[in-house]
Amino acid sequence: MKISLIISVYKNIPALKTILDALKLQSYRNFDIVISEDGEDPAMADFIASYPFEQAYQHLTQPDLGWRKNRALNAAIRAAKGDWLIFIDGDSVPHPRFVEMHRRYAKEGVFLGGKRVKLCQKQSEELMANPKDVLPKLSKKIFGLALFHNNRQERFLEEAFFLSPKGLWAWIPKIRKVHHLVGANMSMSKKALEAINGFNEDYQLPAIGEDIDLQWRLQGMGYKLRSLRSLAIQYHLWHKENWHDQSVNANIFEQERKAGRLVCRNGLQKLS
Repeated sequence: MKISLIISVYKNIPALKTILDALKLQSYRNFDIVISEDGEDPAMADFIASYPFEQAYQHLTQPDLGWRKNRALNAAIRAAKGDWLIFIDGDSVPHPRFVEMHRRYAKEGVFLGGKRVKLCQKQSEELMANPKDVLPKLSKKIFGLALFHNNRQERFLEEAFFLSPKGLWAWIPKIRKVHHLVGANMSMSKKALEAINGFNEDYQLPAIGEDIDLQWRLQGMGYKLRSLRSLAIQYHLWHKENWHDQSVNANIFEQERKAGRLVCRNGLQKLS
């Protein structure tokens, strides 16, 4: 099975560098990288052109005309060489066994979803400054933080604990499952995405259209959500939250559900 890892980015070069450095630490390395940029930032292009990649990669761009992440993701699906596609956001750093776990549980008929821990500003800065040394030890460090937690910036610390599928605690991920897809930590086959015509480009604001809508349509097509909670660990880098009113996307989602439209019209292909 060929794997493509798709990274959605916008402007944040230090975060992307941290992710790319983390990908060099992966226990499973047989994958290519697609950097899906919702914009055309010259500084981003210069950084990517100069970065010392160890795997095949593509850098896809589009004009910066507002939030059009779903359009960029559809372009990434078309360009991806892999049979199985892993999606992460440009502010979420993968644990060293992240790709391995997505690969381990990948199979046709399912789509995979994990969680992420939200780091505080200090932890994020330390990770970005030295990912090679900090990342392998981060879960253990967060365990100590969870015991004496008093920083309101840190959230979902329990999602930082990797539980090996061959370890003593392997039974925990079997009962502690993900029920809702998170767009920053998910994977599925290219075939599954083609079946639903990819991401719905009618969504032009964050949330719902990146994951909730996708989950509903995949499940409607008979695909099952398989949880990677406590297996595919991810660290979300701190940044100021940019909250958006979700009512517009919620209305689109409700209209699509009422119409029973599992295959979106404005996706990989433009359907009438």
